[in-house]
Formats: sequence, C-alpha cells, structure tokens
Amino acid sequence: MMTLRCLFVDFNSYFASVEQHDEPRYRGRPLGVVPVLSPTTCCIAASYEAKAFGVKTGTPVWEALEKCPDIMLVQARPARYIQLHHALMALIEDCIHHERPGSIDEVHCHLLGRERQRENAVAIGMQIKRRLADFSDAIRCSIGIAPNRFLAKTASDMQKPDGLTVLEQTDLPHALHDLALRDLCGIGHSMEQRLQDAGINSVEALCSSSRERLRRAWGSIEGERFWLQLRGHELPERKTTKGSVGHSHVLGPELRNYPGMRSVLFKLLAKAAMRMRHDGYVARGLTLHIRFVGIDERYSRFNAFEPLSDTPTLLQLLARQLQSLERAERSGRWKSKRYPPLSVAVTLSGVEEVGRQSGELLPERGRALRVTQALDRINDRFGNNTLYFGAMREAIRHDAAPMRIPFSTIPDIKREDEGGDQQASSPQNDSCDHDLWLLRERQFKVLAETAHRESRSKSHQYGEDAPRMGADSWNWRSPSSLSEVKRGQTLPLFR
Repeated sequence: MMTLRCLFVDFNSYFASVEQHDEPRYRGRPLGVVPVLSPTTCCIAASYEAKAFGVKTGTPVWEALEKCPDIMLVQARPARYIQLHHALMALIEDCIHHERPGSIDEVHCHLLGRERQRENAVAIGMQIKRRLADFSDAIRCSIGIAPNRFLAKTASDMQKPDGLTVLEQTDLPHALHDLALRDLCGIGHSMEQRLQDAGINSVEALCSSSRERLRRAWGSIEGERFWLQLRGHELPERKTTKGSVGHSHVLGPELRNYPGMRSVLFKLLAKAAMRMRHDGYVARGLTLHIRFVGIDERYSRFNAFEPLSDTPTLLQLLARQLQSLERAERSGRWKSKRYPPLSVAVTLSGVEEVGRQSGELLPERGRALRVTQALDRINDRFGNNTLYFGAMREAIRHDAAPMRIPFSTIPDIKREDEGGDQQASSPQNDSCDHDLWLLRERQFKVLAETAHRESRSKSHQYGEDAPRMGADSWNWRSPSSLSEVKRGQTLPLFR
C-alpha cells in the first residue's frame, strides 16, 4: 500500500550554513548569525558547531558568548540567502518537481505515481542529498517523507543534521510518541499550555485523544484538522485574507533616542504603505507600539479613519500619535536617557482591496495620493529610497530597518532592498506572501526584546561593578547604567 505523498526538504541551519559556504574560514567553527551587530540582540541562526555548545535560534548574544567564548558572530545578509535559495530550488527541481516554497530554508514536493513507493521516494531523497553535496561542502539538508506535508515536515526534524526519515501509515502514531509537544508544527508555548490545561501532556496523549477533545483544546476546528493530520490525512490549505500590513524594528544603540526612533518609525510606515499600495490595498487603521529599555510599560496608540493609502497623510497621523510621547519627554515624565526606546512597530490594519471605496471629495487628498504614486514609480525604477521623506533621513543615514531576515517567505528584493544584491531578485517571486514574512519578523523582534530583558536580569547577578566582555570586544555596560528599577516594576510614564 503506497501511503507516501509528500517529500519535505529542510536545509539545516541555513543562514549559518550559507555563511560557511561563502567563507571557508568559518567552516568547522562555531558561528552565530545576528540581525544587527549589538550585544543586546540574539542569534537568529547558529551553526551545528555552535549548537553543540547550546547556542540556538533565539539565544541572546551575551549568553552565546558565555556558552561558547570562541563563537564568531556575523551580521545577516538576506539578499545573499535569497540568491542561494533560488539556486538550491533549481537543484531540487532537477530531482523532483517542488511546490512553491513556503519558507526560504524549506520546500515540499508532492509524490506521484511510482514515486510513492518507499524505495523510489528514498532514492529521490538520496539523489537530492548527492546533488547538494556536489554543490557545497557546507550546506546540508534533512528530508522527511510521509503521508502528508505536516508529517513530512515533522519527520525532517526527527534526524538532524543531514538525516532522512520515512513515516508510513503503518508507523503512525507510535513513531511520534517520543517527540515533545513543541516538536510538532503548530504547537508553540501558549498552545502547549492549553493542551496541558486540557490534561494532554505528551504526544502519546495527544495522538490518543478524540477528535472532539482536540477541538475543545484548540477552541476551534483547527483541533480537528490537527487530529486528521496526525493520522496521515492530506488536508487542503486554508485560504487566508490579508488583514494588516506592518513592519517592526529593534533599534540600534545610535538610534535609541526620540529623534532616531521617530525617523525609523516614519521609514517603517513608508515601507508598509508602499507594500500595501503595490498589493492593491488601502487601510482603515494605524497602530503604533514602542518598547523601552528598563521598563515593561509599552507606548501604544491606535487611530481609525476612512480608507486611505497615501504616505503623506499616514505620516501625519503617525506624527500625531507621537505627540504625547514628545510632551512626556519635555516634561520629564519620560527620561529618555534612562529608559531609551528599544523597539518600534507600526501596523496598517483593516486593509481592503482598492475599488471598494467611493472617490475622494477633498482635492488635497487626491494630490497627496498622486504625489505618493509618483514617488512609487520613481523608486520602482531607480531603487528604493531614491526619493524619501525628510523625516526618514536619520534612519536612512544609519541604514536602519533594512530588508528583514526572510525565514517564512522569499521577499521581493527589488522592492525591499536598499542597495543590496539586485541580481538575487527573481521574477517568479514578485508576488510574495508578505504576511508570513511579517510574522517571522515579529518573532525576531520578540526574541531580541527577550534577549535584552534577560541580559539585564543576568547583569544583576554579576554585581554593579562587573561588566562582562566577550569575543571580538563585545562588551556590556554595568547594570546601573541601564536601569535602577526592579525587574517587573512598571512606572506610569505616558498619560
């Protein structure tokens, strides 16, 4: 009985492996990839040599240096990762047709006809591995073969690095019992807690639960879908609609002040608005979030408005949202040097397709839209940020908020990059799924914020006069210069 329908390829430690592929001196050495060269950020990828020391995705830089003092830290190069991604996809296509990649470091392939026989499916997987070995000494992949994409992805994670795992219908569900709940795609920290609250503490208990029990645990039909996937059913992908467009950014030390933060926010909003217009949408709301060093309180604002998409009007709305924070700094309620801004995010919400709205009655709104469209045409032709609004100057000067690290999709470099490797762009990827990209971007922001909080907490264990230094002169300030408040204490700053 042929039960194998999907072959899943997962490139191991992809970002770090690309760096080792390009630079031979990195090979065989512990390596961490970071979004910015700052001790308050975290690793977004680690080589397997670094993983041997306990360094992994999300590990704060200070912790990585403590666990592995010899680790080399390099700044991520998104355009290069995308360029190599296309080469690797072509390599796989020579062995078997693959579907549209859902991520920069993984892709699934449907097995058809005789390809579903175990020996033939394994032969295809081994052919991919041989082609990859001929292509690079540094890049490896793990392959999972199973009745559906969910189980094939799970199988690819069961033997790393460079593994090949097959799960047939007869292997289910006992082959999954030794996994942890978090090893299954779709179960994160909060979902794991919900399952435990429902009395499901292991994958074995999960597999033995009824369809109705999982629906109650998930609180939606997703529980039933999960029950079916665990049993090998191939389910159609659920159609999603765009609900928001946004960007976030962890500020570099040189921009952790009000003018720098404001400039980055303007750049983020201009990028989000440009993306939204290119995708044919307008927005009905604007949300702003700012986090700070040393305090847990967050500055958040939201405005609702009639549908619009022109950048000048959106920037005016953002400026108004920042006014109370500016007043707080002038009055001394917010001490910006003691509690500088750490990360910022802007989101355009309530998006809907252009054409569902009535025409503009106010002439100035029409002019603003025409100006914005002219800027888009110029930047599309001559490169992003060839022309930009003056309020973005500081962010442009410091190259802040560049193209983000693309794990969950392959972004359009022509639109997003700012002077990077243009040849990495591929016409077939012009219609990228930016929602998945945005999700991963937000995850990295959370990781960086968590790393910074843990850094402060760890600093207190060393005492006031014990600054730490790691490889390549990555050093820390003493805890007193960061904050004098107790961890978890919230101060009322913004009225």
